Amino acid sequence: MASAGLSIDEQKAVERFRTQVAEPSMTKLVILDFWAEWCGPCKALAPVLEKVAAEYADKGVVLAKVNVDEEQFIASQFQVRSIPAVFALFQGQPVADLTNARSESQLKGALDQLLEKLPVEAGAAMPGQEQPQQDIAPLLAMGDEVLAGGDAERAASIFAQIAEMAPDNAEAHGGLARALIEAGMYSEAESRLAALPPEVADDPAIERARSALQLALDKPDDTELENLRKAAAERPADMDAQLSFATAAFAAGERDEAADTLLTMIETDREWNEGAAKAKLLQIFEAVGLEDPWVAAKRRRLSTILFG
Repeated sequence: MASAGLSIDEQKAVERFRTQVAEPSMTKLVILDFWAEWCGPCKALAPVLEKVAAEYADKGVVLAKVNVDEEQFIASQFQVRSIPAVFALFQGQPVADLTNARSESQLKGALDQLLEKLPVEAGAAMPGQEQPQQDIAPLLAMGDEVLAGGDAERAASIFAQIAEMAPDNAEAHGGLARALIEAGMYSEAESRLAALPPEVADDPAIERARSALQLALDKPDDTELENLRKAAAERPADMDAQLSFATAAFAAGERDEAADTLLTMIETDREWNEGAAKAKLLQIFEAVGLEDPWVAAKRRRLSTILFG
């Protein structure tokens, strides 16, 4: 990927791609995953890619991810028109389109065929691609189910036990924090999140809990919410008023009003305040849970606005 005639940002993007993708592909088979925070199918596919990449690490397979919102130039070079888009790269060149390989068996079958034909060097797993702990997965699912059912205190107890069993498991700590937030124990949730070690604190599960906490702390009283709603209605072109109302509305439990307000803002001017409306909407999606049906419906509308 040549860099002559490119802007500074594009040159930086090319250099990142060269370091993180092209150079490893000289000896390894790189699974290149194009994704975005707002893309539900991307989130659903990610665990499959991560699991298979971890299992095939000793065969020389590594996983690289490209956020299309942050690396638009790289996505354009691969002519990515929709996501998820997944390619296999070897020696700097695409050797297969893996986008339609959505299940473990399909992905493994495609990789097996490629590994038979290509001189890929075997090697150990890359950092962060270790096999996930499968033994606590049912307990995590139980905690999520109990929390979704409205019993925040019981969910907190379940997640706390899992965190003791697996202190390096970010999902357990994130689930515990979310349960504490649902129970109204904001200070304890904040303290637990602040005390997490760096290797856990940067995990997406912890970011989800942080988003939920920040949104909960923004909760207004009824009078304040009504004043913000009135201001937003009277000044539809005032983006600051719209954002303030959307933030307060979600914190007060009016998530439809919040999301609809933010989506309208994005449709009107997606670049306003460096994309503040989209950032707030993604924070809401993250706090609610990317697999939630409500989030899926709003995500579809966001996708239509951005790509329709």
